[in-house]
Amino acid sequence: MKRRTLIKGLATGLSSLYLSNLYARNLLTTQSIPRMAPGPFKPTWDSLGQYQVPDWFRDAKFGIWAHWGPQCQPEHGDWYARGMYEEGSDHYKYHLQKYGHPSKFGFKDVINEWKAENWQPEELVALYKKAGAKYFMAMANHHDNLDLYDSKYHRWNSTKLGPKKDIVDGWAKAAKEQGLPFGVTVHASHAWTWYEVAQGSDKNGAYAGIPYDGNLTKAEGSNKWWNGYDPQELYAQRHALSKNHMWTIWGWANGANVPSKAYCDSFLNRTIDLIDKYDPELVYFDDNVLPLWPVSDAGLKIAAHLYNTSIKKHGKLQAALFGKILDEQQRKCMIWDIERGQSNQVEPLPWQTDTCIGGWHYDRRLYDNNGYKSAKTVIHTLADVVSKNGNLLLNIPVRGDGTIDSIERNVVEEVAAWMQINSEAIYSSRPWKVFGEGPAMESVAALTAQGFNEGKGKPFVAEDIRFTARGKTLYAIMLGWPANSSALIKSLAASGQVGTVSHVSLLGSDRVNFEQTSEGLKVQLPEQPPCKEAVVLKIEGAIV
Repeated sequence: MKRRTLIKGLATGLSSLYLSNLYARNLLTTQSIPRMAPGPFKPTWDSLGQYQVPDWFRDAKFGIWAHWGPQCQPEHGDWYARGMYEEGSDHYKYHLQKYGHPSKFGFKDVINEWKAENWQPEELVALYKKAGAKYFMAMANHHDNLDLYDSKYHRWNSTKLGPKKDIVDGWAKAAKEQGLPFGVTVHASHAWTWYEVAQGSDKNGAYAGIPYDGNLTKAEGSNKWWNGYDPQELYAQRHALSKNHMWTIWGWANGANVPSKAYCDSFLNRTIDLIDKYDPELVYFDDNVLPLWPVSDAGLKIAAHLYNTSIKKHGKLQAALFGKILDEQQRKCMIWDIERGQSNQVEPLPWQTDTCIGGWHYDRRLYDNNGYKSAKTVIHTLADVVSKNGNLLLNIPVRGDGTIDSIERNVVEEVAAWMQINSEAIYSSRPWKVFGEGPAMESVAALTAQGFNEGKGKPFVAEDIRFTARGKTLYAIMLGWPANSSALIKSLAASGQVGTVSHVSLLGSDRVNFEQTSEGLKVQLPEQPPCKEAVVLKIEGAIV
């Protein structure tokens, strides 16, 4: 009787028939709903507009991310759990060869294969701190809808299935051991439409018309490894298909099938539970604006809860929350994140680029074909982003077993070597009056959607310089070593626009000879650079 009474209480606004269906599919449970944290922030745009980016985040500049989950197990790249159901696609063909047909071996079975048997989070996070990371972020779930933590509201989670480990807890403890602020990234709001392909079937060949495993129900799990688990809770299906491709319906428009209230409430509960249980300082959403906006206010509630929780813990707001494709008002409510891209100007508010040295999920082909970004590219990106008032969040893809490969490790070590010499030009810096100079200044491609403009401009050369400032000290980050070891910084020409330079040194070396003329600041450098990838001039004087 108590069970029925509680279910009735949860069912306000839902028909009894719909509720019974949800209960049968484990989308509603008898566990208590998490309480929203009280405080000054309310789940409205006006209230969230009080947000101020915490100074620690502005000073940190560089974070490293483990975008790691079961889609790394096949080692075949990003969006595997969707692509394996798209007949004829690269992932589909690979899946047939490695695992078999998705009507027989679906993504739920990939989850079962993922064991994370060689994962050592303490070693990896220590390596990332050595590389200069000032915060660390871990994926809490992806569009594949597996929670990577001890989830109270979602049975499909990594403590019960796959590795049977609390992945978020392991990362959180490793970050705490290194004294790094810890963050989580949340992507699962889109499972509703992202997984629709799992409802399908082949149109051609021997399996034509045979449904993929996204159509399975809990009742069909008898004598299977997943007995007692409802595939529909993972695949989030049993609804009409959206009318357009995933890319065009990301913002829940243009023909998207709108998720049910129960689905939105489940996502809200899962995310509040995540915040309460692991106490992250940073939360990243892979969503336009906030998750499920504008069809639900779940994202607004999560934002207010995170901010109020942070105030209660610290006595002031220390949390960092990220969203994409934000308008002017929304950028006051959270931190604007640009995926795989960058701005072409100094932004008035702090922002972040998130990018990766390879694919988001581990792809063995990038290792085999030496396809990773180089340390040079990472450092140039960092300098460019920081010069424009941004931070860089860099993903190092993790293999299914929990390790990174030798090439990735070399990239991290090279970044570490550069940061040991030049980090004072990065940490705690602020933009100067111009972000830089050089031939690549005007070549930044326009942003498309949430980003995706990296690598589309001119390559950086020695004449490309990015500026950062700390008080009255100016740093000129030269993105190459100039010919004849002679540099000219045109932005520092003797004029009324800048003061008189009194001292110039090369980080990792010594004081250098210079002359400030009407053409610019002429600097004679030593014969050999103190480091590869980029060098930094430390310039002092009455710089205005």
